[in-house]
Amino acid sequence: MKLDGINHITIIGTGMIGASMAALFTGNGYSVTMLAIDEQQGEAGKKRYDECFCDLVAKGLVTEKQHAACARLLGITQNYEDVADTDFIFESVFERIDVKHSVYRCIERHCHNYQALASSTSALSADDLAEGLTKDKAKLVGAHPWNPPHLVPSIELVGSRHSSPQAIRVAYDVLESVGRKVVVMKKPAPGFIGNRLQHALYREAVHMIEQGIASPEDIDKTLTYSFIPRYTSIGLFEHFDYAGLDMIVSIHDYLYPDLCNATAAQDYIRSRLEAGDLGQKTGKGVYDWRSVDMDDFRKRAAQPYLQFFNWSLPEGE
Repeated sequence: MKLDGINHITIIGTGMIGASMAALFTGNGYSVTMLAIDEQQGEAGKKRYDECFCDLVAKGLVTEKQHAACARLLGITQNYEDVADTDFIFESVFERIDVKHSVYRCIERHCHNYQALASSTSALSADDLAEGLTKDKAKLVGAHPWNPPHLVPSIELVGSRHSSPQAIRVAYDVLESVGRKVVVMKKPAPGFIGNRLQHALYREAVHMIEQGIASPEDIDKTLTYSFIPRYTSIGLFEHFDYAGLDMIVSIHDYLYPDLCNATAAQDYIRSRLEAGDLGQKTGKGVYDWRSVDMDDFRKRAAQPYLQFFNWSLPEGE
């Protein structure tokens, strides 16, 4: 449900995250402006935006009339003057501190009424980001979404040492109003919550390959058909409490000494980087992607999150 006092949302950046967030906000009735660096990027952002809706229409979650109604709520510009009156800003530009700081300088020159500035950073410190602001440091908060954010409901918020409780509250309320499951970290940490867990799992998976324990295919098969589905309906701490902490301590004391404790990317992955095999975007990584149906892959990746779809869609005419 739309919040009172949030009449105009600005999204800076037209990539996958920016376009997806634009779909999310307009899909819940907010007027949104996407700010692009040039006309070509604006057109690319609109195409990505429409692709989000096409998938939802194909699944019967949105009608064509509702898509059209949402699209009427979206504007695209290259000028900060057009977003001078914005109430909330979601920044999703390239993950470089200098790029983000240059955007923040433009925001402070042109936007004087916004209540909070949320950065979609997945790695940069909120303290470092805030240094790009002069008078508005208190308004910045890190807001890490998961791709694609119009479907994946989780968002992790983390304030800098300058962030005001009011800015964190505004960011929380705006994101919750569009059906996101928002968590607020007690203090900053590299990788936030989710990526610390995800990459710890990936590190151990790579370790098992390097030790000759299992193949990538069998590791992925084990994940898909064992404990990963469990955690779509109950939590990690819930499950281990249910199992009994006496048993858990016994397992940990036996297992932990044998787990991976690498402190940098492992050779199995690094060697692929050095060979130029970066994954899907180069056609080969751990897997060979050259014959993969990417449209089918994208749909399979989105499928688990369709159960969370809960937009307050504007009615189409």
